[in-house]
Amino acid sequence: MTAPLTLQQQEDAYLARLGERVRAWRTEHGMSRKRLAVASGVSERYLAQLEAGQGNISVLLLRKVARAMGVAVERLVREDDTVEKPIALIGLRGAGKSTLGAKLAASVSLPFVELDREVEKEAGAPLAEVFAMYGQDAFRRFERRALERVLAEEPRAVIVWLKATAQEHMARVLAQGDTRPFKGRSAALDEIRKLLADRDRLYGRAGAVVDTSGKSVRQALAELKRMVT
Repeated sequence: MTAPLTLQQQEDAYLARLGERVRAWRTEHGMSRKRLAVASGVSERYLAQLEAGQGNISVLLLRKVARAMGVAVERLVREDDTVEKPIALIGLRGAGKSTLGAKLAASVSLPFVELDREVEKEAGAPLAEVFAMYGQDAFRRFERRALERVLAEEPRAVIVWLKATAQEHMARVLAQGDTRPFKGRSAALDEIRKLLADRDRLYGRAGAVVDTSGKSVRQALAELKRMVT
């Protein structure tokens, strides 16, 4: 049995979370620590201590830092990163659903459900075999059944559209080593653009949108967490 945290350990953990939030907001908005120091009037050295979880900053100084970053101080000082509702990530292949979904779930202590794995359960076969033996139409039927089952368990999810450019979608899929979607299709990039345009209205109904284009996993994850916590 794990011993409960001491008061000092709880305070250290809180300061670490506070520092991580400040660093995430700063880097996400492209602010160097030096620039933030100038904008907030808080020394660069003190900001470094704050981001490392070592600075027991006063409320007034934290307010200056928050204002300089354009974030409400309440978003920085909340006790934890709990999420009250399930989160559903939508988007085309290569948007970052699997990567960001797994990392987000781990960071907020929620289970991660990947729809492709649920499709395999429905079909009783690996995804590649589902496509090879049954085709895309059958895959969509399995996918719909899997989605209905998952939503029946958690019907009120927060839906977030992970958005990216057509070029990024294509580059990420190729980086995964999967060239199947593009074999013999010289106009694949144009097809992705058309698919994005076709789904823009549907995906646009999501409760939140996170554009992952040109962002590192860390930057996209920080923005996603800010949207849902």
